[in-house]
Amino acid sequence: MLDSRQRQTLLAVARQSIREALGGAAEDAASPSPITAAYGGIFVTLERRGELRGCIGSFRDIEELVQATREAARATLSDPRFGHDPVTAAELPDLTVEISLLSARVLMESLDELTLGEHGIIVRYGDRSGCFLPKVAGQRAWNAEQFLANCCIMKAGLPADAWRRDGAEVWLFTAEVFSDRAPDRLE
Repeated sequence: MLDSRQRQTLLAVARQSIREALGGAAEDAASPSPITAAYGGIFVTLERRGELRGCIGSFRDIEELVQATREAARATLSDPRFGHDPVTAAELPDLTVEISLLSARVLMESLDELTLGEHGIIVRYGDRSGCFLPKVAGQRAWNAEQFLANCCIMKAGLPADAWRRDGAEVWLFTAEVFSDRAPDRLE
């Protein structure tokens, strides 16, 4: 688990990477020292006033978190769900940046192993796959079967029951999640 200083560093790296990708000036500050820790992936989520504006990540194993954060933050700006309405530099003051550092994945053998709010899921069937971060089930008030079915439908483009089929795999993971508040917003 990262300490608060490391978390703040990664949030600053993500925000600066987004600013630069949107055409903003690079900060003159020295590059942060590498932060080394083993994780099973990283996702960066952008929200504006509580509304999703992008969420992209990777399930590849990572050990150096500063560079992985830069890459994920930049990729978030390319979220295809927002291709018609991409994040703009004008939104930066209102954006909240959230980072999810993922655990190693574990193959689910039984539905009883899935703890809503604690586990994220990856559903794979054939050449299709989709994932939900742990917080999604709670945000949508889904039970375990709805969580899996909606991942199949919404993320993998599969029938709702695909997760139950022979040859399907469901992988579980946890996430260490931290965020900043949009820095110029008073609440």
